[in-house]
Amino acid sequence: MSRHNRFPSFAVAMILYIGTLAAYAQDDVVERQLKAAPGRDVRVGVFTAIRPDCTSGPLPAIRLATPPAHGSVNVKRGTLKATNIKQCLAIEVPAFVAFYRASADYSGADDFELEISSPNGHKRRERIHMTVTKSSSGASEGI
Repeated sequence: MSRHNRFPSFAVAMILYIGTLAAYAQDDVVERQLKAAPGRDVRVGVFTAIRPDCTSGPLPAIRLATPPAHGSVNVKRGTLKATNIKQCLAIEVPAFVAFYRASADYSGADDFELEISSPNGHKRRERIHMTVTKSSSGASEGI
């Protein structure tokens, strides 16, 4: 199992909104700013669905609505293992993880947009503004 298939619980709390998408209006837009180093993967989102009984719900569909001009976005399937999420003391559910990778020789701003669609038809857009710097100390995991 690769290191991308496991996610620490501290990185999960802010992005488990997929299970509660029904509360959002259609076409919600969230804007985020993240940092990256050229040529390195940065995790930009973890997408899953957790039902009130702590079981997995259907995974959302993820679409690259606007691609980055100076890099690429890839989505991988993994397993989210977490503790103390909502009323769930311990969970292990399937998830999609989105990664951004800037071109190896690029430094500057790069933007892209993801569209996340839940099985019930609700959509959410995430506009992600990346700051790509050659200094590895400026890179973060994104979440």
